[in-house]
Amino acid sequence: MTCLRVYRLLLPLAVTIMVVGVRCSHSASSRAQIYAQILAPAKPASRVRITKGPELESVKDNDAIITWTSNNPGGSDQHFGVVHYGTDPNHLSETAKSPIRLNQNHSYTVFRVRLNGLKPQTTYYYTVDSMQGNGKSDGVKSTVAHFTNP
Repeated sequence: MTCLRVYRLLLPLAVTIMVVGVRCSHSASSRAQIYAQILAPAKPASRVRITKGPELESVKDNDAIITWTSNNPGGSDQHFGVVHYGTDPNHLSETAKSPIRLNQNHSYTVFRVRLNGLKPQTTYYYTVDSMQGNGKSDGVKSTVAHFTNP
């Protein structure tokens, strides 16, 4: 138990020393360049489009997973895959979303969203979209698709 307490005290100190060491070993201008590379979001894509799907990846019991691929939307690294769904194709009142972190070095992004609490033997209709962490849509929305829960 004593060792665990010591490690809990030393870990923040070690992290602080590492951060101070990095700050001291670089000039102010090179630090700014490093931070810009780490924090700068990629340019948003001129046109985000779905390149594969959406499709039902799996359905089991009361859950389903919808997946699709789009070109990399750019913008903030934090994104969400969003599925609007319901039992009436003209009224998709339910929403499920799943967080994803973009890899700015990839030309595409695969989204997977889990729908929970589905009713058995029910047909569900859905569309997919994606949005940045700030809630701004990427401007891509699929046509309405459907599946029937077993």
